[in-house]
Amino acid sequence: MNALPIAPLRTSCSFYSEGIKLVGDVYAPPDLKPGAKRAGIVLCHGYTGVKDLYLPDNARALTEAGYVAMTFDYKGWGNSEGARSRLAPYSRVADVEAALTFLGTLPTVDADRLGLYGTSYGGATATWVAAIDDRVKCVVSVVGIGNGRRWMRSVRRPDEWYDLLERARADRVRRVLEGQSAPVDRAEILLPDRQSAELAALARRNLPAAVNAIPLEYVDETLQFHPEWVVDRIAPRPILFVTTDNDRLVPPEESEQLYARAGNPKKLVTLKGYGHYEVYTDPAFSEVMEAALAWYRAHLPAG
Repeated sequence: MNALPIAPLRTSCSFYSEGIKLVGDVYAPPDLKPGAKRAGIVLCHGYTGVKDLYLPDNARALTEAGYVAMTFDYKGWGNSEGARSRLAPYSRVADVEAALTFLGTLPTVDADRLGLYGTSYGGATATWVAAIDDRVKCVVSVVGIGNGRRWMRSVRRPDEWYDLLERARADRVRRVLEGQSAPVDRAEILLPDRQSAELAALARRNLPAAVNAIPLEYVDETLQFHPEWVVDRIAPRPILFVTTDNDRLVPPEESEQLYARAGNPKKLVTLKGYGHYEVYTDPAFSEVMEAALAWYRAHLPAG
């Protein structure tokens, strides 16, 4: 019988981004020797995700490979402070940069060897951060988004699309005149396919921090954030894109367009037959992490 892997050391942490207190978890390999430093990787969760949804599994896989990994909640999510449940894509960029700074202060982390791992909308965030922050030495984007407007349009029928734009226009006026955005069910904005809706509901069922209502201003914020505009600025630092040919929530075109615009070194891995949320569970999860760890080992060695 094979021995079970030793659990990573998980430590809660807090730090500040733009003056607001954020909370996170640092995962360290259990075999770290005193004084030793490892490469560190910040993990970025998705559209309405939180640090305790999916990402702990990715963090554990990274620590088993020798990395120090960090998960955290953006402003207003989980136990982090700030306006609740906002998308605020540029504010998320600032949060990730703050997380990189914090991770680099730890005695077990080599501040000159930092990487990013982003999943779904976190892939968009990680791409943008890497483009503007050269502390990031290696990036992995899994089922990420390259152009918010194209993505939101691609998963809707024409009448749904125009209705959404009209609702966004009305809410834009409401925010200016009344000071707040209308809350809506997250599925109205995310518009998941049947499989994605079922798998997401199952994963979120026993996690109170995973909210189901978000402000309608998500529409405007999504329509204005396009990482494909800046992805070429990452080179010559390496970036890996992982997508799947049956993703009906974030179509593979998003990763394909990011890959096409990125400079070398770059790689695109397209998994076969999996849906969007299947990348978080086996067998797809193992395929994702196999590709990710191979990329990190080649371009950001752990030890």
